[in-house]
Amino acid sequence: MPVNEPAKPVFDVDRRKLLRSGLSLGALTFLTGCDISDNDTVQSVFAEISQWNNLVQGALFGGARLAPEYPESMAVKDFRYNAWYHADQSPQLSAADYKLELAGLIDNKKPWRVNDLYALPQKSQVTRHVCVEGWSMIGKWTGTPLSEFLKRVGADTTAKYVGFACADGYYESIDMATALHPQTIMAYQLSDQILPVKYGFPFKIRIPTKLGFKNPKFVTAIYVTNRNPGGFWVDRGYNWFSGI
Repeated sequence: MPVNEPAKPVFDVDRRKLLRSGLSLGALTFLTGCDISDNDTVQSVFAEISQWNNLVQGALFGGARLAPEYPESMAVKDFRYNAWYHADQSPQLSAADYKLELAGLIDNKKPWRVNDLYALPQKSQVTRHVCVEGWSMIGKWTGTPLSEFLKRVGADTTAKYVGFACADGYYESIDMATALHPQTIMAYQLSDQILPVKYGFPFKIRIPTKLGFKNPKFVTAIYVTNRNPGGFWVDRGYNWFSGI
């Protein structure tokens, strides 16, 4: 796969989920006995298939299974911007005023400031970002393993989910196994530079084992819960687990 794979035609999100499930429209009709023009029924079946995908992907996922890492020479310098709004509409968060709020099943809920986050142990990774739209790009990301942060704040790591709220109105959640995965980081830098505003300053969650929309940016709150919080695109039809 090239370093910067061009955008490709994209399946309708529901059809894409259907194909991932291994069912054709004909098989769907046979199995359900429904008219595929009955949109409500089809959407209900798609939702059940997506939930099944979540269970299967979760069962197959493990901390020993790593996303590929690449030589630093393969990391692009001009990383592609992607969001549902223009880059100049990105939230302008001030490092001086920023606070990361904590909630849910966490012992120490004291807010964290930017300098406190930057003082944590950090690691770098050169990994591929894979977008659900059909393009991918390799970048160098540096930050603190989310597992390290959760340990420091006394998060209940036996809980099921970690959720994120963001300054741009985005929200996302992941399973605890993904949160504790060694490649899941709170990324403060891209290409050895402080994370630019349009990419999510002061940090984004970088998860190379998941599709790009599962990597929230402009994170302003982290919470731990046993109730699935869903996600911005998940609540609009995308598969929740979305592993790669």
